[in-house]
Amino acid sequence: MLLDDHRPATGGGRFVRASTGVPPDAAVDPRIGSSGPCLLALEDGTIFEGHAVGAPVERGGDLVVNTSQTGYQEVCTDPSYAGQLVVMTYPLIGNHGRIAGDDQSVRPWLRGLIVSHATAAVLDDARQLVHLLRTAGVPQICGLDTRALARHLRETGSQRAVITAPHALDPDAGVASARALPRWEDQDFVAQVSAVSAYDVGETGPLVALVDYGLKEGIVRALLRRDLRVRILPHTAGPEAALADDVSGLVLSPGPGDPARLDAPVSLAAAAIADGRPLLGVCLGHQIVARAAGAETRRLRFGHHGANHPVRDLDSGAVQVTAQNHEVEVVGGSLPASSGFTVSQRNLNDGSVEGLRHRHLPIETVQYHPEGSPGPLDAAAVFDRFAARVFAVAGQH
Repeated sequence: MLLDDHRPATGGGRFVRASTGVPPDAAVDPRIGSSGPCLLALEDGTIFEGHAVGAPVERGGDLVVNTSQTGYQEVCTDPSYAGQLVVMTYPLIGNHGRIAGDDQSVRPWLRGLIVSHATAAVLDDARQLVHLLRTAGVPQICGLDTRALARHLRETGSQRAVITAPHALDPDAGVASARALPRWEDQDFVAQVSAVSAYDVGETGPLVALVDYGLKEGIVRALLRRDLRVRILPHTAGPEAALADDVSGLVLSPGPGDPARLDAPVSLAAAAIADGRPLLGVCLGHQIVARAAGAETRRLRFGHHGANHPVRDLDSGAVQVTAQNHEVEVVGGSLPASSGFTVSQRNLNDGSVEGLRHRHLPIETVQYHPEGSPGPLDAAAVFDRFAARVFAVAGQH
């Protein structure tokens, strides 16, 4: 329920206080425990009251909504969420214990987690999601109506927000902090999350270079399962490393941030297109290849985040349910006909571009995450097609 307390917000407007009235013992599993009341303060002046259960600190970023029912461990460790507060619409988060081997990176990158009810299905603290967040200094707020928050964002579009520290309950200060945050578009997240040096994984098979713009470990595992060796390269890698003589194919990884900021990766993608070796772009990598081909990109109103997005392949007509996590889309109408690329897949929810294919070269890009993590594996054949192209180039069958 939204309750207007009629107090003016800093910089104009008015506060709208959203209170569920849920006591701590009803919203927080006693094995987790709350460190006190706190606020979620949005830049438009909306305030949600809740309970602090993560790290007892204030953090802020752009709000994004994820509709997954499980996989929150992978969500929290996905580098693509760098700089963002993640809202989980499913009400019970924590029912599944954490398995460290399922982490998608070495640490959580999100700025905060927002849930309705914080649950704990395991007795071992180290296997609880909240322990991962507390150790990494990431706050979590619970006890608020996350679906009401999601509906609010659907009306307003993306907003900056802060989760306040426990017992920091001044709404004026919270909203001012949210409005003082830098814009998502103005930040370089790729440099924060990328590997700092190259390293190889795997022992047999053709070698593929994988440029880390915010790499998920699920992609490395998918390539290894297809008998490929993988050389992970930092985001600063140029054509000399990414297109070395011993490399039979190139993957441009997912990652956080706006591709319009990434001139060097776009130049690398242009060099890879001209080289003609198998090339796969995933999520941010897809957007980078699109810009190298001459297409434009633009920010979505509130992004795609979840494990249930239907995508149609325009060549076969097949529909796949996909996992997605991105803020930016490729503008299909801006793709030059002379580029050799065509739009290969579309999102059935909003018609946005979900993939590109080159008419003659072994190049494919997808906007979604074919490795799932979390989500369905309907689209795993993307890796099969890439591996087949790499083996053909390497002369191995």
